[in-house]
Amino acid sequence: MKEIKGGITAPKGFLASGIACGIKKSGKPDLALLSSVSSALYAGAFTTNRFAAAPVVWCRKILARKKAIKAVVVNSGNANACTGLTGEKNARHMAELTAKTLDCSSSEVLVSSTGVIGHQLPMYKLEKGIPDAASRLKKDNGHAFATAILTTDLVSKQCAVEIDINGSPVRIAGCCKGSGMIHPNMATMLAFVTTDAIISLETLSKVFQRGLTLSFNRITVDGDTSTNDTCIMLANGEAKNPVIKSGKYLELFSKALFHVLKELARKIVADGEGATKTVSIVVRGAKAEAEADKAARAIANSPLVKTALFGNDPNWGRILAAAGYSGVSFDPSRVELTLCGIRLVKNGQPLLFDAKTASDRLKEKEVDIVVDLHSGKAQAEMLTCDFSYDYVKINAEYHT
Repeated sequence: MKEIKGGITAPKGFLASGIACGIKKSGKPDLALLSSVSSALYAGAFTTNRFAAAPVVWCRKILARKKAIKAVVVNSGNANACTGLTGEKNARHMAELTAKTLDCSSSEVLVSSTGVIGHQLPMYKLEKGIPDAASRLKKDNGHAFATAILTTDLVSKQCAVEIDINGSPVRIAGCCKGSGMIHPNMATMLAFVTTDAIISLETLSKVFQRGLTLSFNRITVDGDTSTNDTCIMLANGEAKNPVIKSGKYLELFSKALFHVLKELARKIVADGEGATKTVSIVVRGAKAEAEADKAARAIANSPLVKTALFGNDPNWGRILAAAGYSGVSFDPSRVELTLCGIRLVKNGQPLLFDAKTASDRLKEKEVDIVVDLHSGKAQAEMLTCDFSYDYVKINAEYHT
């Protein structure tokens, strides 16, 4: 496996564009279009929020039909969420406008939106913008697509790799957006993944869902789950490789896909609103993986832990307190805690350590916390970031 350039259009047969159509007052790009030269198989996962946005409702319907896909249209700056029947009509109209420009059926077009909740889309802008975006579809526009889907993000997030399947180069690529309202199941974000591999829909769906469990469902920024979470994967078969079903080819494909998904997830955490550091939290020695996961999530979502990390304060008490209220069963007298390679707690008791050294290590861009419950052999990891002054400022000033 090797990393390559090109972003979401790196796999054969994918074209993209990203333009400004006037949804954002800033004039920044706010409309993205992705197209496949041949029909693509489609796997997807969406928000668990009960207030699912209109585009999510549309994409779920198409996913249930198990039909091939030709395009994905995305707008940023307006979430088209909590917009009722009018919002659903507008999502459908976005698909129809895209289908007309690409000469396909609206049922072959996926729709996604991100931005402010509770405002109707300015459809007159999209009616002009979508044909414009379609006219600019190019192979080398992966970065333009990745930029046009952003909201409060500081940087675009992309990853692409190439593997060899029996002599055929197969590519997997993706891009995503998200920096606030990030919480597992799914992590709040939009993510789009493409591959030119020939693979069955059943196999694609299974490996994709497994990849999400290992990546986007293992991150949190602020514990808020959005109305628009969407993760879509398209496979158009343009690589002409032997069909990936099982064995070493499936193992190779899975490894590459998981790498792309994990890299994208890590980039979301690193770009968390106001974040100054990425934090890995590992809980091991649990009775079951579900228990380790539960404890790790409690620590990762604790505002007290996250603010202490921002202040470079080795406040281990907040970490253990979060594990303690997580609902996981363990013996506190056996717990061990290590922060940035420094063991602070053993057998539930504090150890002597140099506070300045610990504080200095917390100033690094990547921080790790390991909690060993010594209750079993299972473990789980979560990725999060710290809470800074800027997080409050960004969200206090964000227009609603």
